[in-house]
Amino acid sequence: MFKNILVPVDLSHIEKSGALIDEAKRIAGQEGGALTLLNVVPDIPGYVAAQIPSGVHKNVMADCQAQLERLVKEHDLPASTQISVTDGHPANVIVSTAGNLESDLIIIASHQPGLSDYLLGSVASRVVRHARCPVLVLR
Repeated sequence: MFKNILVPVDLSHIEKSGALIDEAKRIAGQEGGALTLLNVVPDIPGYVAAQIPSGVHKNVMADCQAQLERLVKEHDLPASTQISVTDGHPANVIVSTAGNLESDLIIIASHQPGLSDYLLGSVASRVVRHARCPVLVLR
């Protein structure tokens, strides 16, 4: 049923990634689906970016790529697992990536909401509201 599964991984909350990836692996294994791990590096405001030395952004992207590759090995994911690291607004990038990849399912982690989440909305809740495919939220 689920042939193409997108798994957004928030590397700043890496403690949640183990359960997230294990669940994705289980579902993909049952369905014979392909996995794509995605990390979105949030945009930096222009006034802050002007103060950051050149090359820092490139190093951050490379570090995120290495961390995702490490997760693939640690969780014994198939070699066919795709890895994507990009920058932008996390919820928007996740939804657009799911559309571009024609994902059948998005598996995303959620944290315990705080006051700012009620006012602004969390990434997971925005993905749930705007995705064109089913979204499994793990807490």
